[in-house]
Amino acid sequence: QVQLVESGGGVVQSGGSLTLSCQVSGMSVDFMPIGWFRQVPGKEREVISCINTREKTTHYAHWVVGRFTISDDSAKNVVSLNLNRLSSEDRAMYSCASAFLGLYGSRCIAGTYWGQGTQVTVSS
Repeated sequence: QVQLVESGGGVVQSGGSLTLSCQVSGMSVDFMPIGWFRQVPGKEREVISCINTREKTTHYAHWVVGRFTISDDSAKNVVSLNLNRLSSEDRAMYSCASAFLGLYGSRCIAGTYWGQGTQVTVSS
């Protein structure tokens, strides 16, 4: 049974940083690409970043603009998302999920398996 569990969310001041982690069990991240997504109530869920460990490809949404970095730790079966220069606009529920990446990371769409999410709140 594949399970994803997020951690690392919380309250951070504007301009601050957080690192979110997605612990995967039931499948190796070497064989299952993982993506990070976020959603604000009343708005559509959006892709942040995805990673395919085996093919060494990543995808970032255009609005990330170098503020966020995705990484993996195959030994621990964890995919992390480092968030920098956070603003109030980044306040959302952040979730990780299995994902499909296009050729050379051109695009990313969510797969079947989802974590429960972790809330990020940015205070001014």
